[in-house]
Formats: sequence, C-alpha cells, structure tokens
Amino acid sequence: MTTFDERADLRDLSRTADRVRGSVETVIEGKPEVVQLSLTVLLAEGHLLIEDVPGVGKTMLAKALARSIDCSVRRIQFTPDLLPSDITGVSVYDQQRREFEFKPGAVFAQIVIGDEINRASPKTQSALLESMEERQVTIDGHTYELPEPFMVVATQNPVEMEGTYPLPEAQRDRFMARVSIGYPSPEAELEMLDVHGGASPLDGLNPVTHAHEIGRLVEAVRGVHVAEGVRRYAVDLVAATRAHAELRLGASPRATLHLLRAARAAAALAGRDFALPDDAQALAVPVLAHRLLPTAQAQLNRRTSEQIVAEIVRSVPVPDPYGQRRARSH
Repeated sequence: MTTFDERADLRDLSRTADRVRGSVETVIEGKPEVVQLSLTVLLAEGHLLIEDVPGVGKTMLAKALARSIDCSVRRIQFTPDLLPSDITGVSVYDQQRREFEFKPGAVFAQIVIGDEINRASPKTQSALLESMEERQVTIDGHTYELPEPFMVVATQNPVEMEGTYPLPEAQRDRFMARVSIGYPSPEAELEMLDVHGGASPLDGLNPVTHAHEIGRLVEAVRGVHVAEGVRRYAVDLVAATRAHAELRLGASPRATLHLLRAARAAAALAGRDFALPDDAQALAVPVLAHRLLPTAQAQLNRRTSEQIVAEIVRSVPVPDPYGQRRARSH
C-alpha cells in the first residue's frame, strides 16, 4: 500500500521533473521524447550516450541538462591525445611535504559531460569504466569516492565518420541508454533561428533544482515496486537477444538491471509507484540496442540492432495484470 510519504515523494518528483524538462526544452525544441529519456536515465542512476551526426544539438542537450541542476559539472573534450590521467587524476610528489598528493581529474563532478567520446583512443575511454560502474576511482592503490549523484552524459558521432574509434563493448555496456536527437522539423528549425539566432540559448538557463533534491528523488525511484511478472518479462527480453540468430553478442545481465531501473524511473515520472510491462517495452530499444552486435550477414542485409530489438519486443509474450502471459498484439 502506498504511504503518504511515498505519494508526497512522487508528487515532488513530478514537479521537479516538470521544471527540469521545461528548462531543457527551452534549448532543445521539438524533441520531448529525447528530454524525457534523459530525465529517466538521470533518476535511474544511469549514464546517457547521445549519438548522432554533428550539429544536431548533442552537446547542447548535455549542457542544458547539467545547467538545469545546481551541481558540480565538468566537461571533458575527448581528443586523440587525451590521457587517462586527464580524466581520473594523478598523484604528484610534493617536495615540501615529501609525500604524494592526489590531483583529481575531470571525472570528479556530479555531472560529467564527455564530448565526442569516441574521438579518444580505447585506452583513454577505458579510464571511465570504474567510475561509471562503481562511482569511484582507484589511483596508485588508493580509492577515491565520486560525488553523488553521479552521471556521465557522453556524445559521439557515428562510428563511420572520420577520426572516430568504436566504443569498446565494456564501455557501451555501462551506458544505461543511447538516444539519437535527429534533425528538427522545419517549424522547430525556423523557431530556432528566430529565438537562438543572436545568442546561445544556454546563456539564460538557470538551475531549477539542486543535487540534493535529485538525490532525494533517486531514493523515491528506488522504492517503485516491480512485480515478479515485470521482472520476468525484462529477463525474457534480454534472454531473447542472446538467442537471436542475427546477433553475435546479446545483452548482458547488467542490461537487465538497467532496464528494470529505467522502468522504475519511467513509472515514477508517470506518477505511479509501480512499474508496468509497458515501461520495459517502451525502454527496450534505447536501453538494449547499443549493447548488441549484429552478425556480418545481418549487417549485409542492412539490419540494425534497433530493428532487431523492436522485433524481439513484438515477439516476447507480455504478462497481463493477472500474472498470465499473452503474445503482444501486432
């Protein structure tokens, strides 16, 4: 049974999410589903990968989300000469004190913007692995905790573009979701020219909430109930990727966990204290597709991982409210 405090938390979450959404949408116009997914990942304690061609607002989205929250923000511009120590930090010997002193790197912030992450070498990209999974950094045998909440928002260009490296599988798997912004509609692009033609839209963006409030809302999301049938449905979706003939690498158990966390956040944003199969369905493509590797034959047939996940969602039976399972209607 939902308690008064839980209902109050959900109301607070909804109001705060509306403020953040409205703030980001003053910069990213005509893309409400992209902004909604960004909020979902934030409240689900995940990391977001924004992949698209240059010039569509990837970095603008990351900056708008960061500026809407009063918290520490650091930006890392990934380039071929970026070193792992630039990200994590380095121990420097202090001559006066005769001891090593740790100089924190750019990852020590509550929101880390990784711009064009796939322009750095895989060795440098791997510097984020520990921080994204364990919220800590280990340097010279010493472990340093990262601040909370902690979120990496990374942008990347499609891998076929010049000067890019493919993200390692372990790196992709640590991103909860991948989103593509896409080109704006002609009307939105025309409005962008009218409103943003003279100055950066980020200049007038002020925080609408703070890190402590986000941390409290994350706690509320953790309390969203996920029934056994919904958990089983998420497991079935992920398991189907591992057995699919057109995939040579399916989704990991981490993907199942990310799908459940994202479903909890989506339910909370919808004002519910319980998750539905529909929440997992709606998030399956952004949460699972970027982790998968199609076979060579599938690539020759121009089949994308997004298409394959969408087919899996249509084929996997969905639990109904009475615990039974039914095939999804086409």
